[in-house]
Order: sequence, then C-alpha cells, then structure tokens
Amino acid sequence: MARRGRKGRETADKADASAKSHNERGEDSSALKKVAKKPQGGFLKKSRAYFLAGILVTAPISITFYLAWLVINFFDTRITPLLPAKYSPETYLPFGVPGVGLFIFILFLTLVGWLTAGLLGRWVMRIAERVLHRMPVIRSIYSATKQIVETILADQSETFRQVVLFEYPRRGSWAIGFITGMTQGEVQSLTTDDVVNVFLPTTPNPTSGYLLFLPRRELVVLSMTVEEGIKMVVSGGIVTPPDRRPDKDKQIKKVAAADRETQTIPMEKADPMEKAGD
Repeated sequence: MARRGRKGRETADKADASAKSHNERGEDSSALKKVAKKPQGGFLKKSRAYFLAGILVTAPISITFYLAWLVINFFDTRITPLLPAKYSPETYLPFGVPGVGLFIFILFLTLVGWLTAGLLGRWVMRIAERVLHRMPVIRSIYSATKQIVETILADQSETFRQVVLFEYPRRGSWAIGFITGMTQGEVQSLTTDDVVNVFLPTTPNPTSGYLLFLPRRELVVLSMTVEEGIKMVVSGGIVTPPDRRPDKDKQIKKVAAADRETQTIPMEKADPMEKAGD
C-alpha cells in the first residue's frame, strides 16, 4: 500500500510537472508571438515619436533662421547697392557678405539719435516738424506715428504690459487682451466707469485685432507675461502658459458662472427699464 501511495504521488508529480512544462511552453510560445509582434509596432511608434521630436527641435530653429535671413536680405538688397564700389565688400571679396545692409541701417539710426540729442539736431527736427505739420495729410500720419512710437518705446510706459481676461463677444465667452493705456478724452468723459483701452488680437496674426474700451472692474488681470499671452494667441491656445500664482490664490475664483440673471463679474445691478423710465 505504501508503494502504491508513493507511485500515485510520483505519478501526480509527473503529471503536474508535465502540465507546468506544457503551460510554460504555451507561455513561451505566446511570449514569443508577442515579442515577434512588438518590434513592428514598437518601431513604428518610436519612429513616429522620433520624427515628431525632430520637428519640435528643428522647426523653431529653422523658422528663426529663416525669418532672420528674410530681415537681413531685406536690408541687404535695398541698402548695399547704394554703397559706392570702393566701400562695398563685394568689390574686394569673391562672395557677398550678408548683413552689411542691416549693419549700415543700425549704424544710421544710431548716428541720427546721436545728432538729434545735440542742440543742432533738435533745431533741425523742430524745423522738419513745422514743415510736416503744414501738410494736411502728412501731418496726421506723422502725428499718429510719432505718438505710437513714443508710447511703445517710452521707458516708463506700461503700454502692452498687462494681459487681461474679459467677456467677449457675449456673456460666458472669454477672451484675452492687452491693456494699451487709460481711456481719455471724449470716450472717458461720456462713461461713468473707469474705462481702459484694451487691444483684442486675432489668431494667428496678433498684429491685427480690435480696440475695445472696457470698464476696469470688468477686467481680470492675468499673471502671464505679454510674451506668453502673445504665444497663446498665435498658437490658437495650443501653447498654454503655466499658472504662476501662489497656491492659495489658485483656489480663488475671480469669475462666476454666467447665466441670464447674474453678471459674470460682480457689478452694480441696474434695471435698464428703470433707467429708460427715468
């Protein structure tokens, strides 16, 4: 009986061992199949990832060099031909030197700035401005251009340095814009609110857009920089800047859900019908 029990246990152990070996062979065969299939799918996925990574690396550099080449070529084709032959590098070199026209243009602007800083330069500028102001159409263009350039280049100017969030074009729909200054003149005098000039750029070309006069209390100033705001506009929202506010401020909701009865941003409620009756 003992021998039979041992034989039974040995037979059972052999059966278990054969079953395990069979399962292992089955697992090995399925694993081999998976390994055989993995290189094809993995290779394609890796190739696609490497291709996209190559685009992400080379596209910004290529676009930057291309735009720089366009700017350099623009000045070279217009300024370099004006140089006398004895001052042109192409006279002494068998090849053209890129950037000569741009260098001359920068040097010219620097020289003009140095001259206008002196007494003689200011006197010449005053005479030139008097002549321009006597021309009906030219004086309007000159005055507007001068004011825009002085506003943008002023060291103490806060123009275009704040990104704001506001409702546009309807309640519950949001847009980002840039504060360009405080509203003055007739527009401000006709409104009871403290009105701000806000430039609403279009996507993907931020150089065009709309000028809006909005109450300051309806604006939410964002923590993102102007550069980040422009990137967000140009990319159509694909590039989203990080939220740099402190953790405690991130929990504060500055705007509420809009509906037909409540204003999104807290405002003084007034019944338009009552105003019309008054």
